Amino acid sequence: MTKPVILWFRQDLRLSDQPALVAACHDGPVIPVYVLDDDGPGDHTMGGASRWWLHRSLTALGKALRDKGSRLILRRGNAAEMLAKLAEDTGAKAVHAIRHYEPWWAKAEENLAKTLDLCLHDGNQLAPPGSITTGAGKPFKIYTPFWRALSHHMPPDDPVRSPTKIPTPSKWPTTEALGSWGLLPSKPDWATGFSDWEPGEDGARKRLDQFVGEAADYEATRNLPSREGTSRLSPHLHFGEITPRQIWHRVAGEGGSVRTFLGEIGWRDYAQGILLQYPDVGRKSTREQFDKMPWRTGKAAKSDLRAWQRGRTGYPIVDAGMRQLWATGWMHNRVRMIAASFLIKHLLIDWREGERWFWDCLVDADYGNNSVNWQWTAGTGVDSNMFPRIMAPLSQSEKFDAADYIREWVPELRDLDDDVIHDPEDAGCRPEDYPEKLIGHREARERSLAAYRKTK
Repeated sequence: MTKPVILWFRQDLRLSDQPALVAACHDGPVIPVYVLDDDGPGDHTMGGASRWWLHRSLTALGKALRDKGSRLILRRGNAAEMLAKLAEDTGAKAVHAIRHYEPWWAKAEENLAKTLDLCLHDGNQLAPPGSITTGAGKPFKIYTPFWRALSHHMPPDDPVRSPTKIPTPSKWPTTEALGSWGLLPSKPDWATGFSDWEPGEDGARKRLDQFVGEAADYEATRNLPSREGTSRLSPHLHFGEITPRQIWHRVAGEGGSVRTFLGEIGWRDYAQGILLQYPDVGRKSTREQFDKMPWRTGKAAKSDLRAWQRGRTGYPIVDAGMRQLWATGWMHNRVRMIAASFLIKHLLIDWREGERWFWDCLVDADYGNNSVNWQWTAGTGVDSNMFPRIMAPLSQSEKFDAADYIREWVPELRDLDDDVIHDPEDAGCRPEDYPEKLIGHREARERSLAAYRKTK
């Protein structure tokens, strides 16, 4: 009998355009495995919203495998150790997997390769991270030249087809029950507002189908919170239920401003390249001068952080975004920038506090994207917005026509007219049940710039 091979799933929960699956099927009977490793990531163990998504995505993946005559084996523990033990028990000769770039996955791959034949395949990016380099052969640190260079290598290769049948072992190993992992909230069930999401490969395809007709108008609508102008594909991309090249080949010919959208897909590749250069990007500012930043701490700062988390800052656009995040596990991209900038520059609270909150609350919490985006907003990243450029949330709200968005997520302000809803306190019509501003914009700006001068 041919020895089986293990197919190791992580953030690649799909059967189509899955190079590791195709290679495993050529190698012998396939044992598909997902290991829930809560120790390897350390302080970036999967957050609550991501765990909700994972439960449903694994359910969908298990069904897809059964439809092909296979099954999904579930284990919990140290990934390298669990896979090595599974190989010993089944006689598996090799492990096939999609390569991952988060530091904990890179370490797990290194440890696993010491005991097993580990065959890694690229498949979660437009191009393998590190393969797009400057004329001097060095990795890019700045996004714009990276995207220009990446574009010269596009379009990406065609997606690979899913095998019609997956060869199975003569004897299946035991599996844990998904329900025993406790991934879903229960007491209380805070995820009732997540019902619009459909995790899994089929859900990703449906979402892409919906977006294709909107892609040409992306530039005009993506910054308008009151409209559905973004793709909402981010959680599907993070969990690998769909690939960047599948999306590219589907939308690239739509015309209009579709290239702007493709640039956002390219940003994900850029973030993965930053992980190769700065594995601690989610934990440490890449500009050392910000180690001197006098971030606010203590009781008042903690109170302000809590108000920001709850959507009680007195800035309607910020509060709407934070409440949308809690209710749905997602926040509109423009509002993410406004809310992040407010925490960092208006409240002068360390960007890592915001990164951790988003990590726990976002269904699309991605180590590369989340960390690089927070550092871009904070001015601490290798490619970032300058710290003294302080976003004005009130004018941003009016500029991007967020009135209906605010009405949806801040019901206290639902009856206010468009000309006052962005700043009801200044207009003299703040409802009693809506909080006063934590700090005025001018005062916050002066405090923030004074703190920044101490880093120079």
